[in-house]
Amino acid sequence: MDPKATGLLILCSDKMTKKINEFIDYDKEYEGIIRIGATTKSFDTESDEESILENFEVTDEQIENVRKSFLGESDQLPPMYSAVKHKGKPLYKMARKGREIERATRKIFITEFDIKRVSPNELYFRISSSKGTYIRSIANDFGERLGVGGYLKELRRTRIGEFRIGEFGEKVRDIGFMIFDF
Repeated sequence: MDPKATGLLILCSDKMTKKINEFIDYDKEYEGIIRIGATTKSFDTESDEESILENFEVTDEQIENVRKSFLGESDQLPPMYSAVKHKGKPLYKMARKGREIERATRKIFITEFDIKRVSPNELYFRISSSKGTYIRSIANDFGERLGVGGYLKELRRTRIGEFRIGEFGEKVRDIGFMIFDF
């Protein structure tokens, strides 16, 4: 999950560690804010805003058309600011040194994507996606498709598979299996 994200986290211990790959494979749901009219190198708030547009207009129809374009299966390029490894080193370490590495796209699947404008330059969203989907890249690509730029301002994971925030109390679900809301 993104370093600045909050939300659902499942930790396994003892016999439940055998199920960790099962949890990783589950689809996920997120809520957050996309800031449009600016970009960042990291596609989130980890780096400074760039390409800031003071005056731009984006219609609700444009937002809806872009939203629809993300639904279903697509190829996604992992961001340079990610834990994907190249020759054993995480890409984010190279990105922080200003290096750009060629990366292969990955198949992702978006099952749900709801958007609501909360201000002229902020869009609240809820998205359900397959494992391995970079929501930072969705935010960046969303702004790019609108023609004004964009980045991920806030992110909260609300679901992993059948497990939702708030359904199991603060912590323990089972021995060797914990769900945290951080």
